[in-house]
Amino acid sequence: MTQLRARTAGDGVVPSVRPLRWQRLCLSSFLVAGLTGLILLVAVDALLRQGRLGTVLAAGRAELAAPLLVALVVATGICERIWPAERRPVLARGHVQDGLFLALHAIVVIPLMTLLSVGAATLIGEHAGWIELRSTQSWPGWLLIPLTVVAMDGANWLAHLADHKLDALWRFHALHHSQEELSVLTSFRAHPLMHTTGFLLATIPVVVLMPTRPIAPVIITVYVCIGTLQHANIRWDFGPAGRVLVSPAYHRFHHARDDQAVNLGVVLTIWDVLAGYARFPARGDSLTGTGLDGRPVPVEQDGSARPVLLLMAGQLAEPFQAQG
Repeated sequence: MTQLRARTAGDGVVPSVRPLRWQRLCLSSFLVAGLTGLILLVAVDALLRQGRLGTVLAAGRAELAAPLLVALVVATGICERIWPAERRPVLARGHVQDGLFLALHAIVVIPLMTLLSVGAATLIGEHAGWIELRSTQSWPGWLLIPLTVVAMDGANWLAHLADHKLDALWRFHALHHSQEELSVLTSFRAHPLMHTTGFLLATIPVVVLMPTRPIAPVIITVYVCIGTLQHANIRWDFGPAGRVLVSPAYHRFHHARDDQAVNLGVVLTIWDVLAGYARFPARGDSLTGTGLDGRPVPVEQDGSARPVLLLMAGQLAEPFQAQG
């Protein structure tokens, strides 16, 4: 926040003053951070009491960093070189910066996601156990598992909508939308605290429908893979399947520089269709530019951008700084 100008007051001059330090901070962002910390403490405490902390973290890493996901990212990166929507050098600034976020994702975000799921489930079980539908235990897996995944995707859609509608959440989500050179690596360009709302909401249908039956890890891995592919620098629209699954061509509209109010779907398009937010790609559509107008978040494409690690630190700190 810039220094305030001096002004006259009667015959004297009131000297320029700087705002108090707390006035330069965004308090809502600290509240989100505090809520996240609380959920993590609940998860760690529960797992330590059960003696399962290491086991659960390892299982979470196996789901969210599975060989299938690694292979998908590598294969998609190759396809981006062969059939790119936009031609760029391999070491384009956007790719390098998103590579750093991939490292952050592997080291910090995957354990965070795992603990958020455990913490949310623990809190719901302790304080809202009445929402569990025990009758679903007799339902066949071929019906219950797809129903749970669809409901979980709907919860993720609601969380994504909240990220765009609520300023306190948009402050964290804006970093993801700041990328002006989309690639498969952009899937990992996210502030760690962006995940709190999604995991809170997505845990609810799982607890309601499958309180005693875990979802097979491979299903979570496939779900994550589909959600990762959508950011690829490729014009794929998935053909008829693209009316149901979010494709790179479909999702690119959501990253348009001037309007992100369409195509909020995470894996399925049905929620956008029901809410009137769907915009399906058509043959001959021009390629939309991505990023945010005015660059409210520091970006690597800015000619005056700092070195990559300092820039990353600034991007992660930006939500906590007051605007205006």
